[in-house]
Amino acid sequence: MSTAKGGGNAGEGNGGAASGKGKRSRAGGTSGMPSGAPVAPPAGSVPAAPLTVGRVGIYVLLLVAGVLVAGAGTLVQAAWFPGGLALALAGVGGLFYGGGRATGTSAGVLVPGAAWLVTVFLLLSNVRPEGDFLFGAGLGSYIFLLGGIVVAVICATAQQMRPTGVRPGRVGG
Repeated sequence: MSTAKGGGNAGEGNGGAASGKGKRSRAGGTSGMPSGAPVAPPAGSVPAAPLTVGRVGIYVLLLVAGVLVAGAGTLVQAAWFPGGLALALAGVGGLFYGGGRATGTSAGVLVPGAAWLVTVFLLLSNVRPEGDFLFGAGLGSYIFLLGGIVVAVICATAQQMRPTGVRPGRVGG
């Protein structure tokens, strides 16, 4: 930090402070901070979480849970139409929100969301030659398909907007 006694290094870019005049320059980006001070990340950026064995285990569990919730939701939404559909979408929302909160990253929403999407669209909506299928052509099936995608997008977007590691305080110093 630059003081009237010339307490700045010449390499810090703090203008006239290194020459001993005792003035601080506005042009220097680090003139007001000590060299070892932690720097807060820019607004809107989320620091990447380290990939550990525990985190990979959580992602694998979320992947399996996404497949299970997709299968259960497919069966429940058609069984009891209005209540089953609400229960299936609540289960999907709980999985996506819980995955985001458990990992603290948007990948916690995207991993079970991708598993759910692949399971529902590719595996469960496939019609076999014998005529067996899990999804009917009713309105509830389409609401479940599109509603699950909308819930995943909402949870992923809300997870990205949540500030992490930034303390509340005054703007500008």
